[in-house]
Amino acid sequence: MDNHILRTAAIFSAPAAALAFTLAAPGASASLTPTVALPCHASMSNSHPKDYTSTDVRVSTVGHAGVTTVAHYKTVNRKHSGTANAKGLASIRYYISGATPGYRVKVSVSVKSGSRTGSCSTSFTPHR
Repeated sequence: MDNHILRTAAIFSAPAAALAFTLAAPGASASLTPTVALPCHASMSNSHPKDYTSTDVRVSTVGHAGVTTVAHYKTVNRKHSGTANAKGLASIRYYISGATPGYRVKVSVSVKSGSRTGSCSTSFTPHR
């Protein structure tokens, strides 16, 4: 076995917070510096919006974090970005034009503050 193989282990010690450590094989050197994932929680202001209306992706994270959302429609992906306020709250608006009625649109959310990142998701289903 190669003594220079590194492995990563994830330890979940609290909801929405993950700790990752880099572990080394016997004889290899490595640090045990933890990397803590940013908290991320997302929900929709209206999870069943009517065509030609708007709905907001509501995100909760840490203060002043960058927030990026991607709505995965049936035929296209739409990306929007913003910044959380001092309390860690952000609202990213999506205008629902003629989206496919009944098709569940997954919204991927990523948050970043310094070198720390986090992710979460939510969804909505448009109707006529």
